[in-house]
Amino acid sequence: MKKKIFFAALILFTVFLNSVVLMVSIMILQDKLSAVRDKCLAEHYVIASSLIGDMQAVEQRGNDVEENIDNLMRVYSRYLQGKGSGFAVAYSGEWIYESPAFSAEESMIVPPDTGYSQERFVSIENGSSPVLCVYGSFPAPWQDYGLMYIGSLIEPIQSWRHTKNILFLAGAAAMLLMSFFMFQFLNIIFRPLRQISSTSAKIAAGNYGSRIPVRGKDEISRVAYNFNRMAKQVERQIEQLEDAAEQKQQFIDNFSHELRIPLTAIYGYAEYIQKAPVSEEERYECTQFIMTECSRLQNMAYQLLDMALLNKEKGSNGRCSLKELFAQSEKTMHIRAAEKAVKLSYELSRDYVVWGNGEQLLILIDNLIDNAVKASPPEEEVRVFAYQEKDNVIVEVEDHGIGMEEEQLSHIKEAFYRVDKARSRVAGGAGLGLAICEKIVQIHHADMTFLSGLGKGTTVRLSFPAS
Repeated sequence: MKKKIFFAALILFTVFLNSVVLMVSIMILQDKLSAVRDKCLAEHYVIASSLIGDMQAVEQRGNDVEENIDNLMRVYSRYLQGKGSGFAVAYSGEWIYESPAFSAEESMIVPPDTGYSQERFVSIENGSSPVLCVYGSFPAPWQDYGLMYIGSLIEPIQSWRHTKNILFLAGAAAMLLMSFFMFQFLNIIFRPLRQISSTSAKIAAGNYGSRIPVRGKDEISRVAYNFNRMAKQVERQIEQLEDAAEQKQQFIDNFSHELRIPLTAIYGYAEYIQKAPVSEEERYECTQFIMTECSRLQNMAYQLLDMALLNKEKGSNGRCSLKELFAQSEKTMHIRAAEKAVKLSYELSRDYVVWGNGEQLLILIDNLIDNAVKASPPEEEVRVFAYQEKDNVIVEVEDHGIGMEEEQLSHIKEAFYRVDKARSRVAGGAGLGLAICEKIVQIHHADMTFLSGLGKGTTVRLSFPAS
């Protein structure tokens, strides 16, 4: 691209410069020829006027003009000697006198047979030595006579050629200088494009953090700025894809691990019942354990189905009353809390309204309460309360259970992650509850944060935009 622009500009500049030099040289030549023409006309007029006077004087003395023409012209020959000019006198269409400077080649010029005229004829003869010829006839009674003045053009043409050569040399020097500066200028202009090409190659090779330095506010700078924005978006998308791939792989690994444990136990107890002699009591215990593990698998399948449905559709949204949601949750969760001998209380100073899907919000609140009940020892209390903070509606679920460390808090939203794996398996948990909660929170453009300390309990804070 740069080479094409360089050579195209160079050709255009060369044509333009040579055209200008040619036009200037033609103007100079015309000016020099005009100066020689004016000089020749003036010399012709002076000589012709003087010669007519001399011819009148010769005739008055009774002498023949044609016979004395040589004597008359010697004075003028001496006058023009050394000037490179010559002249000739014609009579009745034939030359009767030729000066020494009137060469043989020039003597081949036939004098015009025009008769008397006030006009003088000017012409240029392009022989080996170009000359400018001025011819004019004499007035009556000398109309048969005419004078040809020959002015040499060698010196002005040589001067013009010298000037022309200087102009072309100066043009060539200017062209070389312009080529150098244009090449440097194109290097400066195309530097961002080279950087874009180099950076794009690095990005294509996997170095997504490469950027282009942006300087100035021209079009190329805007291209570099937009390229950096595009590279940043690509880098962000790649990071998101890598994170998603890592999360999917971790999900598959965790899911496989979670399936392996109950399936191994189910297969082991079933094989034991089949092959070993067992009593009715042992058979009952084995089948009871198999049913427990099957229940775990069923619960895990339902939770995975919930997550799949949340990914595909958001459900119908509308105005949801927190008072009604708390009432429905209390009907379900007070039984769960009673089984653990945990107190469950709902506090609501007034009815708050949020925008969303009522069924999903109920699942969200119930899952958080269920986790709080699981983490609380008997006789402790789980509080659920709501209030308004600026433009947001806040719902908090507070327990006084075992709590979590900071490192555990950073992983609790991951699928299949459990703070206490042994306790969760006993309780039938698969580690999917908070992953489902996080998905519901994202769908409702809300925010979920955790405040916890080891042995100090946990508070889950939900922040909803006010409807």
